[in-house]
Amino acid sequence: MQTLKERYNQQIREKLQEKFQYSNCMKIPKLKKIVISMGLAEASKDKNAMQDHIEELTLISGQKPKVTKAKKAISNFKLKQNQPIGMMVTLRGERMYDFMERFCTIACPRIRDFRGFHKKCDGQGNYSVGLEDQQIFAELNLDKVKRSQGMNITFVTTAEKDEDCIELLRLMGMPFKDLPVEIVKANEAVPPKKKKEAKPKKTTTKTKKVEEK
Repeated sequence: MQTLKERYNQQIREKLQEKFQYSNCMKIPKLKKIVISMGLAEASKDKNAMQDHIEELTLISGQKPKVTKAKKAISNFKLKQNQPIGMMVTLRGERMYDFMERFCTIACPRIRDFRGFHKKCDGQGNYSVGLEDQQIFAELNLDKVKRSQGMNITFVTTAEKDEDCIELLRLMGMPFKDLPVEIVKANEAVPPKKKKEAKPKKTTTKTKKVEEK
């Protein structure tokens, strides 16, 4: 079965070039990184809850998250300096493509009353999604989940326009409202590479004389 990275290099790049007609192949947008962040309000005061969410985010992303701490102390919010207030993880390379594929094909259909994501970026080719519950990910054991926790997922691309970013994510499998979803069949195999045909050897004058004798 084709992986998302192989499909991007063999099919998605060609489709983007055909639609937008880039003057240079280096301008074709690609997925740069995925940032997953959790903001913990009440759970940050409970060490056990904090450890549970770290383990959950590790299972979801396949990478240990970084705990973010408060830079300043704010008495009105009962916030102390260097107090843990959340966590984040940045995915690149193979883990990035693997998470993107699992998110689009497995997690998104499990969202309650899901009708597709909105078609609005930040104006710089980046797309953010907010989730209310982490239980949509199949990697988690629902019996061990004690409380629901939302998260933000940001897809950072090299696209210069929002239209290019949306088209790139749509071709990679992201379901948007009022846009056709790119579906990949499970039995779809990697197209075989064409083998170069061997050229017939030219007979020299010496070999011709030997054959005549």
